[in-house]
Parts: sequence; structure tokens; C-alpha cells
Amino acid sequence: MEPGKVNLEVDLAGVKLANPVVIASGTFGFGEEFSRIHDFDRRSPGAIVLKGITLEPRLGNPPPRVAETPSGMLNSIGLQNPGVDAFVEKILPNLRDLGPRLIAIIAGHSFDEYARVAETISNSDNANVLSALEVNISCPNVKRGGMAFGSQPETAAKAVANVRNATQLPVIAKLTPAAPDITAVAQACIEAGADIISLINTLPGMVIDTRTRRPLLGNRVGGLSGPAIRPIAVLLVHRVYLAARETGTPIIGMGGITCADDALQFIIAGASAVGVGTALFRNYSVCTEIVAGLRNRLAEEHIENLADIVGALRETPLH
Repeated sequence: MEPGKVNLEVDLAGVKLANPVVIASGTFGFGEEFSRIHDFDRRSPGAIVLKGITLEPRLGNPPPRVAETPSGMLNSIGLQNPGVDAFVEKILPNLRDLGPRLIAIIAGHSFDEYARVAETISNSDNANVLSALEVNISCPNVKRGGMAFGSQPETAAKAVANVRNATQLPVIAKLTPAAPDITAVAQACIEAGADIISLINTLPGMVIDTRTRRPLLGNRVGGLSGPAIRPIAVLLVHRVYLAARETGTPIIGMGGITCADDALQFIIAGASAVGVGTALFRNYSVCTEIVAGLRNRLAEEHIENLADIVGALRETPLH
């Protein structure tokens, strides 16, 4: 079978993507950085999740903000952004010709802030540039809000419901792996109106400078991403898939994806699409490579449609 005949199209609750690769928030900014790379193919991913937006401008966390770790990295950006008003007035109008589907991700210090940010974006003149809103209830390095809302089903559902009531756009709930019961959180978010579930966000971590005996990051705590977290992410995606498959809610799975085989693990575990983030810092062509790799692998196995292997995990044979 020829790779060109493989259908990689994805339907995420009505949001149709040319392929399943989604650039994760925080790794693409608003596109300015990658626009300076002349040979970067902005149309290679199926969608791009933009940098997180809050009600008011945020300076973010104190430096240092990034630390390398074995098979990964810690980041502690702290949702630095210009605020929702500047986003809709100065940034969103310039994103119309960026290329793939665009998803805005929103965060807040309170449930009301989530709703106000969603309402401001949705009522703006250029809201049709966006295909969905992602609700960040899982950021591990923000002192107020963030992961606190995503750890329990009740608070996660309330944040999602506030956004659902404030927008006509499809709503994505982004889950934290630190939740005591991530399947309960996922089910609560779906009941509250989430159209799509994405997971996992980064895991909380710390790096210590042994000479100064101080945390290396200015905020002490950062979010661990990269290949080190992939096995955890695959497991949690599969658990959420099993819990949510009766509703048909699609999943965007992410966590340490660097190649097509990594992406296939998530898809077989139950993800309809996959998020790629940290790998972009080492290889800005990784999305193009993953898409090509998926076509080749599926062609080798004579699988015409990617959707046919979503959740197609086989049981381990007994010996």
C-alpha cells in the first residue's frame, strides 16, 4: 500500500484536522518565533495550541525558568502573556493566515476569570480564526488556580462549565496527571460540557543546585516534560479512554512524543490526536517527520484510516 493513500484525517468533535499532530501550548508561542525559521512548515501539524491567555497581563515566574533533566526538561514560565484584551486586539487578527487549525488555551485565578476570558475571546471580531478553546486546569507552576482546579472533579467541572456557558466554540479540558483520580476528573469535565479531553500536562518537579543548595528554578517548582514522562502519559490516556469511550469523547494525548512510534502508542491507547511539545526545542521538523512516519507505518500494515486503530490495544497474551 502506498503511504499517500493513508487517511490521517481526524475529527475531534467536529473540529476536523488534516492529520493528528497538534503542537502543544507553550512551545509555539503565537507563531512569531517560528515565522523567523524560513524552512519551518507551518502547515505540517494538524493544529496549533497557542500560548496560554489570562484575563490580565502576566509577567510570569522569576528566572531561571528552564532546566534540563535526564530525558526531559523542567519549565516554569508561569503563563507569561499580554492578557486577553491585547490578544484579541493585537494578536488574533494576525493569525488568520497562520496555516493549520488554531486553538486558544485559557487559564485563570478564579472560575469567573475563566468565563470572562472565554467570553472576551468568543465575542471578538476574529473569534472565527479559532477552532476551539482549551481550558488549562492543570498548570503545575502557577501559585493560584492552575492545577488546583484540575485535581478534583468538582472544581474541574465548575471551571469547564463556566467556559462552556461563555462560548460557542468547542471546549477542550486539559487534565493534570497529579489528580488523585484522573478518570473521575475526565468524566466530570465531560458532564460539564467538555467536547474534547487532552492529557497529560507536565508533572511537578524540582532540580536542586547542589553547590548553592537552592532550587535551580526561580519558582522552585517546574513542569517536567519530555520522553521521561511518556509511559505515564500513555497509561493515563488509556485509562481515560476506557472511562470515556461510551460518550465518544475524543482525546488528545501528549507527553514525551518524539517520533511516529511514540505517537502510535498514544493512538493505540485511545487518543484520536497527539500533542507534540518539548521535541520541538530540539527538532523543529519533528511534526513533519511524525506525519510522514505515521503514513509509512500504516501503509506497511495496510491500514487505510488512522481512525481504525484508535484504542486498538490488544490484551497481553497469558503465558
